[in-house]
Order: sequence, then C-alpha cells, then structure tokens
Amino acid sequence: MTTLTKLALGLMGQLRPRPAAGDAAAQIRLPRPQRHGGMPLMAALAHRRSSREFAATPLPPQVLADLLWAADGVNRPASGGRTAPSALDAQEIDVYVALPQGAYRYDAAANTLELVAGADLRRVTGYQDFVDDAPLDLVYVADHRRQRMVPAEQRGLYAAAAAGAIAQNVYLFAASAGLATVIRAWIDRGAIADALGLDPDQQVLLSQTLGWPKR
Repeated sequence: MTTLTKLALGLMGQLRPRPAAGDAAAQIRLPRPQRHGGMPLMAALAHRRSSREFAATPLPPQVLADLLWAADGVNRPASGGRTAPSALDAQEIDVYVALPQGAYRYDAAANTLELVAGADLRRVTGYQDFVDDAPLDLVYVADHRRQRMVPAEQRGLYAAAAAGAIAQNVYLFAASAGLATVIRAWIDRGAIADALGLDPDQQVLLSQTLGWPKR
C-alpha cells in the first residue's frame, strides 16, 4: 500500500490491519538471550544508522530473543532491572512486536511474547510503504498507570525519554548483528492504539522497523 493511500485511509479513520499470515500462537516462548559476544560498543556506535530498505526474510527466533533482550530485557534478575533506564524504575514502556502472524507484547520477565491481536498490524504501524513487508515492527507504548510517582504533567516527557533509550539499544544491537532499522514518529497513533486494544492510560509513542538489509 502506498503512503498516499495510507494517509487517505488514516484521515478517514479506515487504516486497518491485514489478516494474519497463518495461525497466531497465544504465547511464543523465546530462546534464552545470548548475553555475550557481538560487536564492541565503539564499533557499534560507528556503524549505527537508519535504513529504510528491508529484506522480507523473517528473523530467526534466537535473533528475535536477543533483539528484545537488548531493547528492554531483564539484565539483573535479582532486582528485575532492565537494559534500558526509566525514571524511578517505573518501567512504563511496553514493547509490542508486529509480526505477520499477529501482534505481541514482550514480557521481559518471562522472556515470552504474549498475543494481543491476531492480525498483521505492520501496515498500521507507519505511513511509509516499507513497513508493510519488513519482518517486524516494534511499537513503544507508555502505560502511564505505572508512573504514579511522577507528576502528571511530566509523565509524557519521562516516558518519551525511556522509549528513546530503548530505541537506541535496538539501534546498537542492529549495528552489531548486521540488521537494518529505523525509528519512526510519523505514525497513526489512534489506529495503532485501536489495533492493539489499548486503553486511555496507554500512549503510543514510537514505532521502529527491523529486518535484514535489502541486498
């Protein structure tokens, strides 16, 4: 679907997911993330970049598990601490994964993906045409109910900073693993919220597309 068509559908409130490709499992158990190896930090920073051309090849389960752990996984099991910071350790950002077979919420503590929508939401996660067929899109959603210790007028700012930290983790993992990625703020937040079944306390902040680079 072209960008102009998506814009038109969005203006009419008609931007909708596609049917799922195959059956969507209620839960996907991810492999244990590999926490060692990869590119040195300074080299990953040197290779960090945005790309908008993606091969349609799915990511293997191990790569997906490593990606999500790098994004916002549990790196200190005793305390539940994450790889990305959040003010007052509110951990208000949920990472949703839009796959061809369905949309899932990443449960970092359980290292699983939990089904939230049995449809292909990739078309809905952004206006650009490349998001339709890239292997996956991540959606960062702030659950403001977890920010009770943060003044109400500052919750959006704090959540945006936390989402930015997660997005940069994804960028660095992508650079290390040879993946392509791009963060996107030009999105139809209402359509995404409807497709994910979010409530008013949950705010869609950003989307990020991932995949192997198109050769």
